[in-house]
Amino acid sequence: MDRVTAEDMLMFVNAAITSSGQREFHSAANEQRLSLDFLHEYMIGNYRDLYAAVLALDINDHNAVLITHRLLATSGDAGLEQRRIEGQLIGRRLRLVAPQRVYELFRRLRQYRVNNRRTRAIIRDWLAHRPDPAFDAVKYRTPLKQAVRHAHVNPAGEELGPFLFTGKTRYDTPILESWRRAHYERAAVYDLPYTVAEGFAAKHKIDRAKFLEQITPRMTRLERLRLQESARRSKVDLGTDLTSMPLTRLASYVLSLPLPDRAARREELTAALRSAAARVANHRWGRVAAVLDDSFSASGSRQKRRRPLAVALACHYLFEAMSDSYFPLWTSGRPDALMTYPYGMTPLGERVLDALEHNPDRLLIVSDGWDNAPDGLAGEVLRVWRTRLDPGHQVSVVHLNPEYDADTFDVKRLGHVPTVGVRDAEDVPALVEFAGFTEGRTGLDELRAHFDDRIARFLEG
Repeated sequence: MDRVTAEDMLMFVNAAITSSGQREFHSAANEQRLSLDFLHEYMIGNYRDLYAAVLALDINDHNAVLITHRLLATSGDAGLEQRRIEGQLIGRRLRLVAPQRVYELFRRLRQYRVNNRRTRAIIRDWLAHRPDPAFDAVKYRTPLKQAVRHAHVNPAGEELGPFLFTGKTRYDTPILESWRRAHYERAAVYDLPYTVAEGFAAKHKIDRAKFLEQITPRMTRLERLRLQESARRSKVDLGTDLTSMPLTRLASYVLSLPLPDRAARREELTAALRSAAARVANHRWGRVAAVLDDSFSASGSRQKRRRPLAVALACHYLFEAMSDSYFPLWTSGRPDALMTYPYGMTPLGERVLDALEHNPDRLLIVSDGWDNAPDGLAGEVLRVWRTRLDPGHQVSVVHLNPEYDADTFDVKRLGHVPTVGVRDAEDVPALVEFAGFTEGRTGLDELRAHFDDRIARFLEG
C-alpha cells in the first residue's frame, strides 16, 4: 500500500508541474482537462494531506489554483489541524501565483458558492498583502469588487470603496484620479497600467507607435518582452533588458524570432541566455551529456506554441552553466542551439547511444518521450545500459518531460529511468534531486520526509 501511495503521489506531482489543461501536441484540451480533473478528485479523496502538501512544490499556477479551490470547497472533510496547515499552505502559495489567476479563483469560489469562514479569511488575508490596493482597483476592478463582496471585506483606504461601488467626481489617490480623467483626457492615459491604458488608447484613437513609446515606463518587464517585436515593427524601442529576463521565458522569446533575426542578434541573445542560466545554476554537475528533443512534436500546440522546445533550449544553457564539461546532442543533429527549430522524427535511442559514448557523470534527457525512430529504442538502450553495463548506477540518468500525457495521467516515460515533469528550466536543479524518488528504490516514509522538509522551507520562505 505504501508503494502505491508513493507512486500515486509522484504521478500527481508530475501532472501538477506539466499540465495546464491546454492542448498539447499529442492530446486535445478537453482530454487534458478531463484527465487532470479526475486526477485531482482521486488525490483529494484518498490522500488529502499529501494533496495539500503539493502546494509547497514547484507546481504551475493552474494546478495551484485547482488544489486551492478543492481544499476550500471541502473544508468540512478536514480536521482542525489539517485546516490549519492547509490554510498556511494556501496563503503562502497564493502570494506566489499571478494576481489575475487568484482573482479568477475568487470568481470561481463565488460562482460555486464556496463562502465558508476559512475561504473569507483566505481572501481577506491575500487582499491585505497586496502591495498596492489602488493599483489592483484600477487593473482588476471588476474581480476585486466581486472578491470584497463575496468575502464581506471592507476595501483598504477611504477611496477604494467609492471607486469600486459608487464613483466620485474626484479622487486624491493619483492612480484613481488618472483613471477618472483618462475617460476624457488623453494625457492621463499614460499614468495607468499598460493593460488598462490600452483600452483607453483605443477609445481615444491614439496612434499605436506614439502610445507604445509613451506608455513604456508603465509596462512590466514581461509586457515589454511580449511586445518587443510589435514595437520593433512600429520602430519603437521599449528598452527591454533581456539579461534580466527569466530563463525559460527568454528562451520562448528567442524561438519566436525568425532565424535571420536570431543570426543577426546572436551575440546579444546568447549573452542574455547565459546570464539567465547563470542566475539559476547553484552547483556543479561534473561531466554532463544532454539529449535535447527538437523534433516536430517540440512545436507544442497553438496554446503552448514551441513550449517543449523552449524548455529544451533553456535547459541547454542551464546544463552548460552547471557542468564542468558539457556535450549537447539535439535529436535533429543540428549543432547550433540558437538556430534550433522543431523538425523531423525523434531518434532518442541513437542520441542516447551517442551521449553515453562521452562517458558522462550525468545523462539528462529533455523530451516528450515519444521515441519513434525506431519506436522504443531509447528505453531498450537505457535498460541494457542499466542491467549490463552500469548496474551500480555510476552514471546518473534523468528524463525531464515537459508534456503531460492525458491517457496515462502522467508524463510519458523512457523505460525505467527516473522521469519527472518539467515546466520551467529554472526548476530543473530541484527536479533532478526529486527524480530519485521515481526509481522505486525509496518508500513512502522517505517521500513524506521530503514533503515535510519542503513544506517547512516553503512556509519559512
